[in-house]
Amino acid sequence: MELAEPVVSTPILKTKQHFEILDGLRGIAAIAVVIFHFMEFVVPDYSKSFIAHAYLAVDFFFCLSGFVIAYAYDNKLKGLGNKSFFKLRLIRLHPLVVIGSVIGLLAFVFDPFSNLYATYGAGQTLLMFLSSCLLIPYPIVHERYFNLFHLNPPTWSLFWEYVANIVYALVLVKLRNKMLWLLTAIAAGLLGYEALKAGYLGVGWGGDSFGGGAIRVSFSFLAGILVFRSNWIIKSRLGFLVIGLLLLIAFLVPFSDKANHITDPLIVIFYFPFLVALGAGAGLHTRFAKLCKFLGDISYPLYVIHYPFFCGCF
Repeated sequence: MELAEPVVSTPILKTKQHFEILDGLRGIAAIAVVIFHFMEFVVPDYSKSFIAHAYLAVDFFFCLSGFVIAYAYDNKLKGLGNKSFFKLRLIRLHPLVVIGSVIGLLAFVFDPFSNLYATYGAGQTLLMFLSSCLLIPYPIVHERYFNLFHLNPPTWSLFWEYVANIVYALVLVKLRNKMLWLLTAIAAGLLGYEALKAGYLGVGWGGDSFGGGAIRVSFSFLAGILVFRSNWIIKSRLGFLVIGLLLLIAFLVPFSDKANHITDPLIVIFYFPFLVALGAGAGLHTRFAKLCKFLGDISYPLYVIHYPFFCGCF
């Protein structure tokens, strides 16, 4: 879910380019998720939240990840080797997973607003902690909707990020675009079905919607790969502020039980890949370079460790 350092030269993008605007967009999406979770505690009714569609930021992260992973490793993975690839990903992603688990453990044990620790005891709490550190789903706490990782719920998307990376290294990197198109089309159909079944696409984080997470990452990660491999780089002069506003608009779409099953898949299937292509091709004014770097730097830590603080405060 983060921008890896570009390290390859390809026929499509011939220079070792760093996509600063995509860094900035990632930061905007992470901040939107934090605000969304805060509003969940303050205003549990999504229809009354001004940023109720920020749960789709996860789909944007997956699409962005597919694009960046393909850019960074399509021509490099064979020489690098899967073992080194997995090691690099673990070094990049996992330290904050463990830190978030520790913070989540402390918030769970010393939460002044609930007695869940007394309910589940030291043994179950230890298992929650280990599952959170190792990213092994353990949906046990029914009082909190059976989160896959109760101590730090947002890491459910990191679990699927890991799965996507493994599948990429073992399978996707070897596939031609025709097969990727077929898989992406199938995933898009499943995404539409999941939205129709659940009523929206805010699924995958709990034990009762585990399969929804697989569907969400499948489409968006594949779509991100296709954006890169198909050279869908949209050159424009829109700049960071305009594209950032376009991303923010997706999160501000009003929540509607009657329309979400339509609007959610439309945003994920068409709008987010478009924004990734637009962000990759747009020019960045020097005055916004530091802002994009800052937003990119804070995005992953902010996303991974923010939630336990809310649990300890509400």
